[in-house]
Amino acid sequence: MLPRKPVLVAVASTVGLGLAACGGASSTTSAGSSGLDTSLKGATFTVSSKDFTESILLGKITEAVLEAHGATVTDKTNIKGSVNTREALTSGQVDMYWEYTGTAWITYLKNTKPLADPAAQFTAVKAADAKNGIAWLPMAPMNDTYAFATRPDIASKLNVTKLSDLSKLPVGDLTFCIESEFSTRDDGFPGVVKAYGLNIPKSNVKMLDTGVIYKTTAQGGTCNFGEVFATDGRISALKLKVLDDDKRFFPNYNAALTMKQTMLNKYPKIADYMAPVAAKLDNATMTDLNAKVDAQGMDPGDVATAWAKSQGFIK
Repeated sequence: MLPRKPVLVAVASTVGLGLAACGGASSTTSAGSSGLDTSLKGATFTVSSKDFTESILLGKITEAVLEAHGATVTDKTNIKGSVNTREALTSGQVDMYWEYTGTAWITYLKNTKPLADPAAQFTAVKAADAKNGIAWLPMAPMNDTYAFATRPDIASKLNVTKLSDLSKLPVGDLTFCIESEFSTRDDGFPGVVKAYGLNIPKSNVKMLDTGVIYKTTAQGGTCNFGEVFATDGRISALKLKVLDDDKRFFPNYNAALTMKQTMLNKYPKIADYMAPVAAKLDNATMTDLNAKVDAQGMDPGDVATAWAKSQGFIK
């Protein structure tokens, strides 16, 4: 799975390629007899997502809910990159997708200092993006932010439960596996090292791909601490322990469905249908859904449909 946080270089010409390469192709489906109100009957929506498991799952859940209320949905999930997905929305190539507050605040809205309180961050993003004609529906409590994880036995041996504990460790124990992008981001490794007063030589840091980091951290030896995403299913699957960001350095990455305000004005019922869905998506739920795909090999569409059905959002 590719990084959840965006590579900060936009390649507009790849948007069309991303759309053409979407998982499940560009399938169009419509609702059958769901037993729910069908106030969206006759409406057609193109639902998108970024190219990692969690975003695809959120897109598939949205499709299932909209279809259950009568809409016809075109699947354009799995666009490569945050910037490309955002451009697909703003250009009208897609109608909606789930975005993260931290990504919008830092990448699209060009702010450098995130807000520590999740609700305040969401309110600020929603207000700022309204000027761009983008509506943010209620956010989910899930916060897919950066984190560091380690093996439970290493955490016990080194007596660490939170990031501030790292400053007490000998330099030899401060070994890290991180992504190349994370190594240069202000809200990544340079920032967290500064915030927690760590002295880490370059020789202690290994640059690896996302999926490799999880496996390498779980195996031990190469690094004691690995960069992870807080709701990634591989954390629980590999029995990793996440260290508490006790200084709340990392930005909030709460997810919310975004769309053009004109679309929401035309179909306000979408907010009514999606608000209870968002409310159910906490970290534990999202981690479990991600694990079903990444650790158990299940199809994202099947996982999304089963969860939506189990919660009563579809019949």
